[in-house]
Amino acid sequence: MSRSNAGVAIKTAESKKPGIGERLNTFLKLVWSYRLSYMFIAPFVICFMLFIFIPVFLAALLSFTYFNALEPFRFVGWQNYLYLLSQDLIFLKHALPNTIKFALMIGPGGYIASFILAWLIAQLPNYSRTLYALVFYSPSLAAGAAMTAIWGPLLAGDRIGYLNNFLLSLGIIEKPVLWVTDPKLLMGSMVTLTLWSSMGVGFLAQLAGILSVNKELYEAGRIDGIKSRLQEIWYITIPSMKSLLLFAAVMAIVGAFKAGEIGQQLSGQFPTPQYSGHVLMSHIQDYGDVRFEMGYASAISVFLLVLMFMANKFSHKLFGSRGDE
Repeated sequence: MSRSNAGVAIKTAESKKPGIGERLNTFLKLVWSYRLSYMFIAPFVICFMLFIFIPVFLAALLSFTYFNALEPFRFVGWQNYLYLLSQDLIFLKHALPNTIKFALMIGPGGYIASFILAWLIAQLPNYSRTLYALVFYSPSLAAGAAMTAIWGPLLAGDRIGYLNNFLLSLGIIEKPVLWVTDPKLLMGSMVTLTLWSSMGVGFLAQLAGILSVNKELYEAGRIDGIKSRLQEIWYITIPSMKSLLLFAAVMAIVGAFKAGEIGQQLSGQFPTPQYSGHVLMSHIQDYGDVRFEMGYASAISVFLLVLMFMANKFSHKLFGSRGDE
C-alpha cells in the first residue's frame, strides 16, 4: 500500500470514530438504563463524597498552604512537609516514635487478645456467650472522659488511689507510684487502658467469624489427622474467616493510630509530662486547636493517613484473598 493510500485509510478510520457529543450521549443513555441501581447506591456515594472524599481532598490541598484561620491562606508548596520531616524536633523525637511504639503494642496486641477472647467465648453455651460478649464489648462504648473517670481513681498517684492502696497494703511498694504523671510509666498506663477498651467492633466480627465456621470442617479435619484445638484454629478456623480477620485488622489499625487523647486525659496535662504520651493525634491537636496553624496540622494529618494506608496494605497482604481463595 502506497503512502497516499495509507493516509487516506487513516483519515477514513478517524472520520468513522464517534465524536465527543456522540460518546457523551451514549454514556448518558447507559447511565439512564441503570438508573435504578444508581438510586440504590446514591446515599452511600453522597455520604462518602461529603464526609470522606471532600474533607480528605481539602486537607491534602490545605497541607500545601499556611493558614491560621484568620488570614487568607498562602501557598507554601512542600515547606510544611520539609519542616515536618527535618526540623520539627517534637515530631521526630516524641510524636512519631511514640505513635509507632503505641500502635505496635495496641494494634497486634489488641488484635491477638481479641481473637483469643473471641475463641474462648465461642466455646461457651449460647446464654453465657451473649453475656460475656456484652461484658467485654461494653468498655469500647465508653467515651474517653468516661474511661478516665473509671481509671482515674484506680491509677491516682497518692495513697488513696486504688492500685497504690492495694500494693501498699501488700507491702509490694513502699511509697505511692505516679502511674500517670511519671514519664516512664505513662505509656504503660495508656496501653493498659486502651487494651481494656479495645474489644470493639473488630472483636464482635471475630466472634461472628468463629461461630460461622462450618462445624463439618472440624469433623473432616479430625478424620484427616488434626489432633488438637491449636491445629483446628490454624488450619480451619483462620482460613475460613479471613475476610472478617481483615476487617478486624483494619479496625485495630485505625483504633491504634487515632488514639491520642488518652495520655492527656490520664495525666491531666497537655502536652503530657516530657512528651512521654505525645502521639501524632496530640501533635495535630497542638497545631490545629492550640496554635491554629491549620496548614501544618493538615500536613501532619496527611502523614498519618499515609501511615495508616501502609499498615492497611500490610494487613491485606496477610489476610487478603489470593487466587481461588
